[in-house]
Order: sequence, then structure tokens, then C-alpha cells
Amino acid sequence: MGRKFFVGGNWKCNGTTEEVKKIVTMLNEAEVPSEDVVEVVVSPPYVFLPTVKSILRPDFHVAAQNCWVKKGGAFTGEVSAEMLVNLGIPWVILGHSERRALLNESNEFVGDKVAYALSQGIKVIACVGETLEQREAGSTVTVVAEQTKAIAEKVSDWTNIVLAYEPVWAIGTGKVASPAQAQEVHFELRKWLKENVSAEVAASTRIIYGGCLICYLFQHPPFILSAY
Repeated sequence: MGRKFFVGGNWKCNGTTEEVKKIVTMLNEAEVPSEDVVEVVVSPPYVFLPTVKSILRPDFHVAAQNCWVKKGGAFTGEVSAEMLVNLGIPWVILGHSERRALLNESNEFVGDKVAYALSQGIKVIACVGETLEQREAGSTVTVVAEQTKAIAEKVSDWTNIVLAYEPVWAIGTGKVASPAQAQEVHFELRKWLKENVSAEVAASTRIIYGGCLICYLFQHPPFILSAY
């Protein structure tokens, strides 16, 4: 059985209540293939999670943009996986490059977060990717392999993980990785999973392209073909 298509949208730190409702209205009216064919996930800021979940069509799902590495407690400003479960949020994005860079989240820390979220029954969009400097230095494969390794060392079941390759230089810049660039890294990631985890995990894990999302790209099929 082939891998189900996956489409996710990260809204980052944007929006007001009214803007969010308008976006959800557009999503609710969109014509998309059935849930058997494609899985659609949207990720609004924390404060809008309950609102979006309550009005979003049932065949689309909601993701948090982050969660804490362990059970909640005296961790001001953080949101625990248990809280997300309580809200009925099925997905979370972890390891996003902005958090790695701005908040110094290490590969090991991200691996721990992925493992804990999974242990609480939350599905994970795990992000990996290289900076422009790392790409120009020829270190892309090494960087994403190390990021993936940190997850693999903490996780035994990959069923509920989507691996998102997000080249840092293509996030929020208007630039995109070419189909060839994205597919090259996807190939290397799948190869790494086969050699270091298992052939089954390599074959079944969905690897997606994460980067700038603009209407222009959806008018050019090669970019769509690179995003699964």
C-alpha cells in the first residue's frame, strides 16, 4: 500500500480571531480528495487551537506548533503534550528550524520531545533541514542525518511520524528548493532510514518538503511532485 499524501500548513505566530475564522472558512469550502487519499493538517498558534478545532471540517486535522519535552509543571510559557491531548489535538510540529536556531533546541532535545509526544499518543511532524551555509559547505546530508539519528535513538515506532525536510534557506524567504534538490535529500533520508532503522520504516515513513508556501508554486506541478 502506498504512502498517503500529506499536506500541512504552519501558521506560525500570525493571525487574529477574525483572520483565523476567515482562513478556516476557506478551508472548509475547499474541494480536496477524500481523507483516504490525502491527510490535511493545519497548525495555528496555541491560543487559536480550540477555536480552529471547533470549526474546522472533520476530515482536516489540527497540529500544535510545539510542546514541552516532559510532563507539565513549573515550566512557565510551555504547553505539555498532556494539555494537547486534553484539547483533542492529534498532531504537533517538533524540531522546527526557527526553534532550533532561535531557542537553541539541540538535536538531542528534539529527539526527546518527539519521543515524549509520541508516548502521549500525539502524532509528530518532525522537522530536519540545513542552513544555507551548511548546504554551500556540502554538509546537507550529514546535517539531516544527524538530526534524524537523534530522533531514531529515542523512538522505536515510526508509525506516527512524518519527517519534514525544511531547508532553512527556503523558509520565510520566498525561495524554494528545486524539485531535484528536495528529492535528493528525500532520497538520502529514506536511504538513511533503511540502513539505520529498517527497510519497513524507510518504505512507510512519509517524507515531505517544508518551505515557503505561495500560490505560484501550486501552479507548477514539479513542485507539488516533490512534496511527498
